[in-house]
Amino acid sequence: MASLLYRLGRMSFRRRRYFALLWVAILAACSFAALSAPAAEEDGFSIPGTESQKAFDLLDERFPGDNAEGADARIVFGAPDGQKVTARENRAAVEKVVDTIARGSQVKDASSPFAPEAVSKDATTAFATVTYAVSSDDLSEATSAELMDAVEDGRTAGLTVEVGGSAVEGGPELGGVTELIGIAVAALVLFITFRALVAAGLPLITALIGLGAGVCAIIAAGMSTTTITLALMLGLAVGIDYALFIVSRYRAERDEGHTPEEAAGRAVGTAGSAVVFAGATVVIALAGLSVAGVPMLTDMGLAAAGTVVIAVLVALTLLPALLGFFPQAVLPRTRRRTAIAPTSAPTPSPTPTPSPTPALAPAPAPGPGKEPAGSRWARFVIRRPLATLLLSVAGLGVVAIPALDLQLSLPGDEAQPTSTTQRRAYDALADGFGPGFNGPLTIVVDAKGADDAQAAAAQARTALTATDGVVDVSPATFNKAGDTATIAAVPSTGPSAGATKDLVKTIRSEATDLKSTSGASMWVTGQTAMNIDVSNKVTAALIPYLAVVVGLAVLLLMIVFRSVLVPLKAALGFLLSVAAAFGVIVAVFQWGWLADLLGVPQTGPVMSMMPIFLIGVVFGLAMDYEVFLVTRIREAHVHGESPTQAIVTGFRHSARVVVAAAVIMIAVFAGFIGMTDSMIKMLGLGLAAAVLFDAFIVRMTIVPAALALLGQTAWRLPRWLDRLLPDLDIEGEKLTRTLAAEHPAPVTPSAQEESVHA
Repeated sequence: MASLLYRLGRMSFRRRRYFALLWVAILAACSFAALSAPAAEEDGFSIPGTESQKAFDLLDERFPGDNAEGADARIVFGAPDGQKVTARENRAAVEKVVDTIARGSQVKDASSPFAPEAVSKDATTAFATVTYAVSSDDLSEATSAELMDAVEDGRTAGLTVEVGGSAVEGGPELGGVTELIGIAVAALVLFITFRALVAAGLPLITALIGLGAGVCAIIAAGMSTTTITLALMLGLAVGIDYALFIVSRYRAERDEGHTPEEAAGRAVGTAGSAVVFAGATVVIALAGLSVAGVPMLTDMGLAAAGTVVIAVLVALTLLPALLGFFPQAVLPRTRRRTAIAPTSAPTPSPTPTPSPTPALAPAPAPGPGKEPAGSRWARFVIRRPLATLLLSVAGLGVVAIPALDLQLSLPGDEAQPTSTTQRRAYDALADGFGPGFNGPLTIVVDAKGADDAQAAAAQARTALTATDGVVDVSPATFNKAGDTATIAAVPSTGPSAGATKDLVKTIRSEATDLKSTSGASMWVTGQTAMNIDVSNKVTAALIPYLAVVVGLAVLLLMIVFRSVLVPLKAALGFLLSVAAAFGVIVAVFQWGWLADLLGVPQTGPVMSMMPIFLIGVVFGLAMDYEVFLVTRIREAHVHGESPTQAIVTGFRHSARVVVAAAVIMIAVFAGFIGMTDSMIKMLGLGLAAAVLFDAFIVRMTIVPAALALLGQTAWRLPRWLDRLLPDLDIEGEKLTRTLAAEHPAPVTPSAQEESVHA
């Protein structure tokens, strides 16, 4: 693979104008396709294979048209202190608000706010439900303005008026000021790392081009806009990191005395090979989200995986082409004076050979007091490997302790900030009608095979009324055929409470009795039941997901490192990182630690999809750092260095770049903490914390300590397994031997100095 990528890098460098124009054309084509594509249809949230989804599908079949997915708004009215909402003046003000909204052109129906079930027992609260003929995405600005203007009129009349529902939900956030701050931090880190403006700018330019092409392709493919957030996070982060590693390797190859074209080829052949396999682990982890069987998770994973693939292709082709335009400008200012820029582009040849004439004078060897911080840190760790290992593992274990209290749910408006009208509407209904009113259960009685449908529905209502935890049961509503009925059951506890989850399980167990006595089937659905089912399904998928993703990634790492223990160590380190990240999430979002500082409006259960999201993304990123760091260590070991000296050499070459890449990742992910959406905020914090733990504690501390303890054993691979695994030459060992045989590299003073110190 290294030889193939070497040739690709040189070709991209030579034919830089063609490759640059190609990517401009790709970006333009994707942009045009995205602008021309019709708006994506929101398919709704579905969880195939669950009881709630089966019941929902049955309702679509038996009640055609009644379950069309139009937007809805629930308007909640509160009377002034000491008054009742049914008083004459208050009643008139409420009816005026509802009548005004009902006259809207897109309104399908508006319920009466003074129906018996719509007024609280103390008559201080009432509500009206407005349904629209179109989805929330298709609501016009005029309709939304009419709704909020009517609400303001009610408030002016002295009422407390709040509104919830899909009609007032905002679309997905695609960025913000904090994300721009993250990009600015990334630019600063790149400039500090390279000390050259062009070298700092190239990773940002290529990352943004790849991200633009990826996001436009997602939109052009007709995928929902909810799939874009994860693609934005990862596309930007890995795009910068992959380019960072290749540019860094290019500069190192120039320091070795190679011509610009040769340096570009070697950089793509070596660092590019690591990029390919690092990207492959990320893609495996993201595509593996489909194991959960939740369409939304699958779409988000595939969309993000596609964006990562584009980021890899950009790094391997566009980046060396841009290096061809700026072969000297990416170097530090002090090195440009000794560089010899090519006067013209070399003539392409079928089999390009590296030039033996150096185009850059070798970099001066660092003096004894100028040893890079990375190698000094490696020497510190390998002098005390056991103590360092135990202390690091214990520290991550302490941070992970809150994860033992992890509670999962799919929160709704109760997780919104109290400053929003949706949250205030939720609280008003909970106060006026009880906590379970916001999460009623829809009971579907399928009496198609029963002798008496009416009797079956009555038996179901009787059983529900007698069930502990149910405070109200509505009359049965039959379809036109009279063979299916729906019953609303209101729990005594809130939608995300553990008792509500137990109640759903109890009602489903009662369906067996109904089936045996009446022949009718009973199903539980509704938003609350669907949230419970998706939590259960995602939790059940975690173990198979881990087995598939970790298994494939460990196999890939065996191919990369020709070792059994190194991939296993990498996987165990990942588990420590993700456990500590969950500890941070629980401490902040459940326990409320630093919640005000981070802008967390409400503590409560963690989003049920968060574990599988975090595990998938963090695993891919953790393997990135493992590949970039340990590849350099193994490369030094393969070239004859002892196991401990190889660790120092590997850190000298890669620690600075890995640290810069990690800081960039943290900055990009931390930018999403400023979003108002609780899931995006939680994902941003979790990913930032996981990268912090994985890069600085696991990869930079535990990895060298473990490798020092393992010694030569770390790089052993059974012969039978070595014969089975393909040798893809990830470190460029074969490529280096071939190039060295054809054109021996000059022995530089820096190389002599390094051999003396070694």
